[in-house]
Amino acid sequence: MKNNNNSLKIDGIDKKILRYLMEDARKPILEIARNIGISGAAIHQRLRKLESSGLLAGSKFIINPRILGYTTMAYIGIFLDKAMSNPRAVKELEKIPEVLECHYTTGNWSILIKVLCRDNEHLMQVLNKKIQQIEGVSRTETFISLNQQIDRQIQI
Repeated sequence: MKNNNNSLKIDGIDKKILRYLMEDARKPILEIARNIGISGAAIHQRLRKLESSGLLAGSKFIINPRILGYTTMAYIGIFLDKAMSNPRAVKELEKIPEVLECHYTTGNWSILIKVLCRDNEHLMQVLNKKIQQIEGVSRTETFISLNQQIDRQIQI
């Protein structure tokens, strides 16, 4: 059920279910049901409601990129020569597998992207041979993440 400002209204039981699943999406429904004190069927029904509302966008396994040799995370601000270049630039950025996120932004850059590379040499190759070759990109500004300190979702 949505309230008047278009946000979804969830109750305490929904929040408890979501907290369990955000901690571990593979936690058995019956275990959650026992901990909360309601039936497994009630949890399934509530999850269907939350999914149909659009609040839940699925579940996924999280890969540790370091195990695969990817150790350099960087954020790159992209300056475009004109705003009309935005959609074309994004289409080209989508073709670069190292680009994990792409955001239109306010401020100096037209686009801010998050990239993951094996090392600084790989980052330099991605920058010089891929990103800076995109038509409309006038220049870039790169920030290498030394260590991620916080990684979380919105609190429920």
